[in-house]
Amino acid sequence: MAWMDIFRANKPSTAQLAKERLQVIVAHQRAGALHAPDYLPKLQKELLEVIRKYVAVGEDAVNIEVERDGDTEILELNITVPSSKN
Repeated sequence: MAWMDIFRANKPSTAQLAKERLQVIVAHQRAGALHAPDYLPKLQKELLEVIRKYVAVGEDAVNIEVERDGDTEILELNITVPSSKN
C-alpha cells in the first residue's frame, strides 16, 4: 500500500496542526494582549453559553482573535464542536 502514502504525506498530523495553532495563539497573545479590545472575554463567554444550548463543548471550544492590517481589524472566530456520529 505504498501508493496510499502519497495521500498521507500531504496531510499534516493532528499533533502538528495543534502545535501550529498553539504557536499562533501564543504569538497573538504576546503581540496583541495590550491592544486587544476589552469586550473579547465577554464575547467569548457569551458565545460559549449560546453554543452550549445546542452542543456539549469544553471551555476552550471558542477562540477569538483580532488582527490588525493598517486601519482594518479582522475578527477571527474559531469554534470547535464535537463531530456528529451517524
